[in-house]
Amino acid sequence: MSHRWNILYRGPLSSCNYACDYCPFAKTRNTGEELRDDAAKLTRFIDQVERREDREIGVLFTPWGEALVHRAYQQALLRLGRMNHVYRAAIQTNLACSLDWLEEADRDTVALWCTFHPTETTVGKFAAKIHRLRETGIRHSVGVVGLKEHQADIAALRSALPEDTYLWVNAYKRVADYYGAEDVEFLRSIDRLFPINNQRHPSRGLPCHSGHASFTVDGDGMARRCHFIASPLGSFYDADFDKFLAPSPVPCVNDTCGCHIGYVHLPHLGLDEVYGDGILERIPMG
Repeated sequence: MSHRWNILYRGPLSSCNYACDYCPFAKTRNTGEELRDDAAKLTRFIDQVERREDREIGVLFTPWGEALVHRAYQQALLRLGRMNHVYRAAIQTNLACSLDWLEEADRDTVALWCTFHPTETTVGKFAAKIHRLRETGIRHSVGVVGLKEHQADIAALRSALPEDTYLWVNAYKRVADYYGAEDVEFLRSIDRLFPINNQRHPSRGLPCHSGHASFTVDGDGMARRCHFIASPLGSFYDADFDKFLAPSPVPCVNDTCGCHIGYVHLPHLGLDEVYGDGILERIPMG
């Protein structure tokens, strides 16, 4: 069994301060009671990660909504960053929060996966926050959904970012044959790895690290192989949780895998060698 675990955590939080029409996530406004429940479940998860000193652990928060506007998630990242057995504590965010709290963050551990949404903010405002992140020394990747109508904004963002800041592009896959050859070439010029994202990778029967060295945990502690396989493995809070994980990579049960946080764990794609320790926050090596 692997001595390194990559855990994707998604609690019940579903509220977001943005309303992007292309976002597949839920659009709700959580009540105070719901936010307190989410924070309590988050704390329980962090407590359990702290106990698992027998494993090297990386955590990526993949919330349905925007989490970093809530102090509970800021504190969770700071706390994880202080744990010696946690090699990475990362989160997906629209970066709408204040960045002052990051002054307390461990620069070697905490990382942000930052998504730019052209309909909700400006290139200038977003890029200014990225430059602030760079000044603080916090690891980060930057990305955007590759809608054709946003190509001018994507080009402007690329120009506004430091040259060595990786800018990833998520392919828009809801429409078949959405991109023409020129669109693909433009987006590949922005993100050299775009061709990998711009497809649904055949996966049924092929080995995957999910359920072995990578798994998801929800707010109730239920672990699953990944976000795209509904069947549960068992409770992360079970004293014998390790028994639920496979001793080696096991075949995927889905026909295809089209999301970065899924296909990045397919060994035959060789993305471990592309991302190394930046696999959770989506920062390739070199």
